Amino acid sequence: MGGAASTIAAKLAFFPPEPSYQVDLDEQTQKLKLLGVPQSEKGEVSILQTKRGHYIFAVFVRNKAATLTLLYSHGNAADIGQMFQFFVELSVRLRVNIMGYDYAGYGRSNGEPSEQNTYADIEAVYKCLKEIYEVKEDDIILYGQSIGSGPTLELATKLPKIKAVILQSAILSGLRVMYRIKYSLWLDIYKNIDKIPYVSCPILVIHGTEDEVVDISHGEKLWELSKMKYEPLWINGGNHCDLQVFPQFFTHLKKFITSVEKQSDCQTIEESIIDLNYTLDITNDIKCRPSIEEIEKSRISTEQKEIIAIRPSTDRRVLKPRNSVDKREKPRKSMDYFGKSRISADLAEKGRNSIDRFGDMMRSVAYCNIDCLKQTLSEED
Repeated sequence: MGGAASTIAAKLAFFPPEPSYQVDLDEQTQKLKLLGVPQSEKGEVSILQTKRGHYIFAVFVRNKAATLTLLYSHGNAADIGQMFQFFVELSVRLRVNIMGYDYAGYGRSNGEPSEQNTYADIEAVYKCLKEIYEVKEDDIILYGQSIGSGPTLELATKLPKIKAVILQSAILSGLRVMYRIKYSLWLDIYKNIDKIPYVSCPILVIHGTEDEVVDISHGEKLWELSKMKYEPLWINGGNHCDLQVFPQFFTHLKKFITSVEKQSDCQTIEESIIDLNYTLDITNDIKCRPSIEEIEKSRISTEQKEIIAIRPSTDRRVLKPRNSVDKREKPRKSMDYFGKSRISADLAEKGRNSIDRFGDMMRSVAYCNIDCLKQTLSEED
């Protein structure tokens, strides 16, 4: 049942755009390069194999004056081709290195997007930073935008020495984008609300007050639950994906980077850090990369797979809440937005409509990412 729920959630939550770039081998340097992307010569392209068997593309933007590196997980309906100019701007204005990557099923990466696949993707990128670029754990800042906050916080809970975390327009969880639920359900994805208390480094939260996709209450709650709070940035008038056009965006980011750069000992921060005893298990070796043609064939064959139809009986299983973890609490007969016990066929139909609304909401995230990005780039031009 868990696998079926993950499949359904993935189809509702992920909307990979058509790839915005091509990858080719430079005959002179014998290195990979992005095609169709402005300033692409400033990026170093890598193909990485994840522990789940996928090949994903990553790009590294180097700043010679940098002492810190941002590992950037982008939002929905975007890829590293669309994000590249923003990566270059971040690198220059913050004086940091940037490592961006495409999730499985995004850009030219093969496979299909899912919650667990994104966790494997970010682990492979982190491994690349440590082994190929020789970046130390305590010189890395994890940056998650929108749905990218999921893999960002998952990795952050496993790295007690990570320098810092930045969350931009982040979500409490997938279902909480649509519903005000009190407890995490088994079918939910990216349960950031349950993970952020276990992150043992400074956290900067950035959110727009007029975010129509992910309400600002998500950012406010994440900041409230953070153990090592940094002054948040609530951008007045900011929507879901236009925050970078506001002048205080880069100003506050630079202030945060400078602060953590000077902070050599996190124990000087008032709140103590708990010992999580987490270890990161990344056992896959970085193998010889396949040809670009092989990856492209794999990606296309994946896209041609038949979409699994959701049976009506599945709807009732999806919306069935799990029992409370706290056994002292009496069994609940109602949940905030799920109504009373679903017995009649009419209420089951309402459940299906709820899933449809959740799908529509996530699609709006996809359209927002593309439209806002185009608007931002046009304003820069």
